[in-house]
Amino acid sequence: MTSENDLQFSELKVTVLAGGVGGAKMVVGFDRALRPGDLSVVVNTGDDFRHFGLQICPDIDSVCYTLAGVANKTYGWGLEGETWQVADALKELGAPTWFQLGDRDLAMHMERTRLLEHGKSLSEVVKTLSRRMGIQSKVYPMSDQPAPTMIETKQGSVLSFQDYLVRLAAEPEVKRIIHGGGEHAQALPGALKAIEEADFVVLAPSNPWVSIDPILARPGISEALIKQTVYAVSPIILGKALKGPAAKMFAELGIEPSSLAVMEHYQETLDYFVHDISEPPIEKNDSPKAERRVGVPEIVRTLQFQTIMKDENDKVALAKAICSHYLQNRCDA
Repeated sequence: MTSENDLQFSELKVTVLAGGVGGAKMVVGFDRALRPGDLSVVVNTGDDFRHFGLQICPDIDSVCYTLAGVANKTYGWGLEGETWQVADALKELGAPTWFQLGDRDLAMHMERTRLLEHGKSLSEVVKTLSRRMGIQSKVYPMSDQPAPTMIETKQGSVLSFQDYLVRLAAEPEVKRIIHGGGEHAQALPGALKAIEEADFVVLAPSNPWVSIDPILARPGISEALIKQTVYAVSPIILGKALKGPAAKMFAELGIEPSSLAVMEHYQETLDYFVHDISEPPIEKNDSPKAERRVGVPEIVRTLQFQTIMKDENDKVALAKAICSHYLQNRCDA
């Protein structure tokens, strides 16, 4: 039976900025809550790299596999029911196997690389492969140009992100995070348009430093968000990250890991901040965004919902809670 809220959701167009497993979980909630095709996702490509001559796009694949319902349910990345014959053969040959490529996952990387080498842009390839996977939501890489994220460590080395995260298991201490690409890695025009045309935008509960910041660093993205209603969902709960090294990175950069720290990190573009119901309330916080455009709240307003997404019901419930809040706020305005 369709509820009145669900009928209202059919009017909404939402854009989510995402990366990593937390981002993929948030995305699938909105995908299921909204009318097919009314969700747009702008995905981090700072993690992208070449491996065995293949173009690997970890965050794009996590989002697409999740939307297509084929993601590994245990890890949140890779494919369910994967086999590893190629990886095993590579190990026998003494090849580097620190970045594991499953057999079916390998097919994705091969086809993406083939299309890129035939002159397709990354955004064209993502659109083609998404369509082949039956995905109706619109998925956009943040840029068609390379914009690699690098990690400068306190030990003095500068590492590519996958070297840091996977090969070295995020063990080196982080001194600085470098977002590559500069002015040359322009925001994808389709991504900017998706932000501008959305009813509201959500910054997913992804790692702020290495999943969301690379998107915000693209020229024009932050400026577009200033003009929008923006929600952010905290990836930190009671001082810890449910997945990945976000809390560790916060601490090594001299910031106490907390939802408050996440909110302060985003507050230049933020209207509403969502953190988990298990946490104490966050005091209202002055918003620099209010000084940059007329008609926004003078504070970043905080909301508390169930943000731990253990299954699809949790993902959809969180998406619907944010949609309901937006509709209620729009009606009250």
